[in-house]
Amino acid sequence: MDEANFAYFIDLKPDVLLFGTGARQRFAHPRLYRTLTDAGIAVEFMTTPAACRTYNILVAEDRKVVAAVLL
Repeated sequence: MDEANFAYFIDLKPDVLLFGTGARQRFAHPRLYRTLTDAGIAVEFMTTPAACRTYNILVAEDRKVVAAVLL
């Protein structure tokens, strides 16, 4: 992945961007998603099941959320 992959999400204008990283929680280097945090978008990395649960909770609260998940 590179910065361009993360920059794609800026146009979606979410409040929160959830990354589901599969069965194990993994993190991207902060420089890859710095453009998102600079734009005021919260970025969270978690397991895919946790990302799906969190997505459902945030949507139920009418939050603007985007999830990118690995299955």
